[in-house]
Amino acid sequence: MDITIREFNTSHIQVTFFLLTGVPGLEDIQIWISIPFTFMYLLAVLGNVLVMAVVVWDRSLHEPMYVFLAMLAFNDVLLCTVTVPQMLLIFWQGPLAAAFPACLTQMFFVHALFLSESAILLAMAFDRYVAICTPLHYTTLLTGSFIVKVGLVLVARSVVVVTPGVLLILRLDFCRSNIIHHTYCENMGIAKLACNSFTLNSIYGLSAALLTTGLDFVFISLSYWLILKTVLQLPSREARTKAFGTCGAHICVILIFYTLAFFSFFTHRFGHHVARHTLIILANLYLLIPPTMNPIVYGIKTKEIRIRVVGHCFRPK
Repeated sequence: MDITIREFNTSHIQVTFFLLTGVPGLEDIQIWISIPFTFMYLLAVLGNVLVMAVVVWDRSLHEPMYVFLAMLAFNDVLLCTVTVPQMLLIFWQGPLAAAFPACLTQMFFVHALFLSESAILLAMAFDRYVAICTPLHYTTLLTGSFIVKVGLVLVARSVVVVTPGVLLILRLDFCRSNIIHHTYCENMGIAKLACNSFTLNSIYGLSAALLTTGLDFVFISLSYWLILKTVLQLPSREARTKAFGTCGAHICVILIFYTLAFFSFFTHRFGHHVARHTLIILANLYLLIPPTMNPIVYGIKTKEIRIRVVGHCFRPK
C-alpha cells in the first residue's frame, strides 16, 4: 500500500495514515498466535469485570484495599482493550490502516494507562504499608476523600507525562514510510519512521519512564522492605502468616507487571541483537499478561474476594 501524503508548499509532507503489519516474520502463523491471545483477552476482561462487580456490589468490601483493587481491574480492562482487539484483527485479516489521529490517540492511551497501572500498584503498596506498619492511623489516613484524590492524581499524572510525548511526535516529518511493523501504535515505533531526528523523543521517553514507572518501583520496593521488617518483628506466628498472606497477592502482581515491563522496555531500546518478532510479541505480552493474571492471583490469594466470587457463582438457586 502506498503512502498517502499531503503537500505543503512542496517542501513539507505529512503522512495521513500508518499501516500496521502485525508481527514481522510470523505472518504465516499469526492466525495460530491469535488463539492464545484471544483466550487471554477474554479471561482478562471477564476476570476483571467479575472483580469489579464483586467489590461494587458487596458493601463489606468498600474498603481502601478493595477499592484500589477495583481501580486496578478497571484500568486492566481498558489497557488490554486499547490494543488487543486491533491486534487480533490484524492477525485474522492482515495489515490494518490506522489514521494518523487515531494512531496518536491509541499511543496516548496505551502509555497513559500503563502509567496509571503503575500508580495504582504504588497506591496499593502504600495501603498495605499503612495497614501493617501504622495500623492505628489507617482509618484517618486512607479516607474516602483520600482515595478520590489518589484517583484524580494518577489520571492527571498520566495526562501530564504522556501529552508531551504526543506533541513531540507532531513535530516530526514522515516522508519515507508509513509502515509500522507492530500490532499497535507505540511511541518509538512511530518516531523511528521520521525523516528528521527523533533523539528528543527517545530522551524524553526514557526519562519519563524512569521518573515515573522507575520511581514507582523504587517506592514500592521500599514500602515492602519496611513491611517485611515490621512483619518479622510481630510476636505471633499467626499474625506474621496473616500479614504475609495479605501482601502475597500484591507482591505477585507487582513482580509480574514490572518484570515484563522493564524487560520489554530495555530490550526494545538496547537489545539490538534480539529478533524483531520477539520484541513485538513481548510488547503485546507485557500489556496483556498482567490484566490476565491479576484477577487470578487476587482470586487465589485474597480470601475475601475468593469467598465472594465462589458465593456469587455457585449460590444455590
